[in-house]
Amino acid sequence: MVTFVEDLGLPELTTEQVEELCAAVDEATRKYVLSKVPSKHVEALDISVEAEGAKAVTLKVDVDIALSPNVKDVDTQRLADETIKEAFTAAEKHLRELTCRSKK
Repeated sequence: MVTFVEDLGLPELTTEQVEELCAAVDEATRKYVLSKVPSKHVEALDISVEAEGAKAVTLKVDVDIALSPNVKDVDTQRLADETIKEAFTAAEKHLRELTCRSKK
């Protein structure tokens, strides 16, 4: 999935803003997983968020989840897919907030 900054009316992003975007997506992604599965059942949660570009941002999110063998009622692949969708929702929200701030 690719999000273009121009679609949201943002000026070119600074390095700091790109870092903030990645951090916000990472945090939202972790919160989403932990809202679905208690932390004691998460054996590993690896999240990678990469953003390239400043005027048109390409965002790549990888999620790798390993749950405790005791967790039988959670489809790990489905959870990972849902988590990635949530990550892009969080990215869009963060970019829209930047748009509001840049117009002030």
